[in-house]
Amino acid sequence: MRVCLFPGTFDPITLGHIDIIQRALPLFDSIIVGIGANSAKTPMFSDDQRIQWIEEIFKNQPKVSCAVYEGLTVKYCQNIGANFILRGIRYVSDFEYEKTIADANRALDRNIETVFLTGEPKYTSVASTIVRDILRNGGDASHFLPQEVLNSLP
Repeated sequence: MRVCLFPGTFDPITLGHIDIIQRALPLFDSIIVGIGANSAKTPMFSDDQRIQWIEEIFKNQPKVSCAVYEGLTVKYCQNIGANFILRGIRYVSDFEYEKTIADANRALDRNIETVFLTGEPKYTSVASTIVRDILRNGGDASHFLPQEVLNSLP
């Protein structure tokens, strides 16, 4: 069985994230959207809110599930039986950063392979960090977010 972890903060989940997940569906039997808990970061949205969004967006897609995890991504993959890590790439700079992480993960466990999907050009400017800044400053983030997220914003 091809089990894949798509790790990230998803704070909030964007149209770019959804694009990567939907395009990865034919490649894997199961995709677990892993919300990584990072003690160095304080998320804008709660774990429960992010899980709710992901579950609502993919409610009709049985291959997609969601979980929150802490610690090393490779260790979490080992715990859930995931043999693939999915990462989205927007720019060359993303690839350089992600390749470094993929190399470290491969050194920790050679049985877990990282798969990169390039984002659709229309989503290359979509980043959760930018979306959070837009939201904090009262801007319109509707171009970047799924309706499920927009519906829950004040």
